[in-house]
Amino acid sequence: MLSLRVLTILFILFLLAGCTQYPGSCPSYTPFDLSGTDVFPADIRLPFQFPLEEFDPQTPTRESSFVAYGRANPESPVEYHAAEDSYHPAGTPVYAMADGRVSFSGPMGGYGWLIIIDHPQANLYSLYGHLSPSRWRMESGMVEKGELIAYLGDSDENGGSSEHPLVTHLHFGVRAGQRADYPGKGEWRWQAGWIKLCPQDLGWLQPSVIITSQDIPVGGYPQPEVGFLVLWGGELLITGLYTIGGVGLLLFAIRKNAPFFLVIPPVILIAAGIVFYRNGMVRTYALLAIGLLLAAYGVFRFVRRSIPTHSTRP
Repeated sequence: MLSLRVLTILFILFLLAGCTQYPGSCPSYTPFDLSGTDVFPADIRLPFQFPLEEFDPQTPTRESSFVAYGRANPESPVEYHAAEDSYHPAGTPVYAMADGRVSFSGPMGGYGWLIIIDHPQANLYSLYGHLSPSRWRMESGMVEKGELIAYLGDSDENGGSSEHPLVTHLHFGVRAGQRADYPGKGEWRWQAGWIKLCPQDLGWLQPSVIITSQDIPVGGYPQPEVGFLVLWGGELLITGLYTIGGVGLLLFAIRKNAPFFLVIPPVILIAAGIVFYRNGMVRTYALLAIGLLLAAYGVFRFVRRSIPTHSTRP
């Protein structure tokens, strides 16, 4: 019965995925003027500055400009670019675009080292990808506009490798909301670079336009209005499947009276919770909590069975 329920859920999700309408085109790239932006870092009255001393996402090409339609690599599907790329040598300093708090700093897939800063005063977060894991980088804490946070990585450590080097550049994204407002997986993931949907529809904003405008709307930049399940459905499904599987194994072990086997399901849940958390699925604490509870119960049953019982005759 358990497997039938799982198959039913997967089938429904498959049907829903098949109904997804991907855009034929997105709002176009907005030209901007970089003249005069050199005063942004020094003027404390201005909320934003560019993350590089010489930031220009229009060089050497516009293939990686905001909403560019292309591929992250030759094997990937054609998608939209949700950020701006600026090409500079390895070791180039990278600065915070505004005051805020580092909400993520760590290795992340094709990004090399990734840093995300929440800017609650503007209801934005900024994303800095392809940083160097071998050089100094900020890993936590509050930052001020213009504060050094990291350096650009070499081509074999910035998401590339010695076999497949990646051209050194900064992947710079800005999005309405805070990092914790978005899931770690799916099109709405908080670390997206190339996505199938229009970046603007998912809250991604053109960074150069935000910075050159130097404007913060009252209440901050508004997030997209979207249903809870659209945002978190994927993570809830994965968490639910692992939880149901772990609980099912636990019930099977109890029914078969196999105390030692009771330890296996919680170990699986705890391991899954750790892996999901390290991959940015921040809403998976439930797996860790359930796993620990089941582990405690399994150990209790195992110890209880191991203790010999003594009966007394009247």
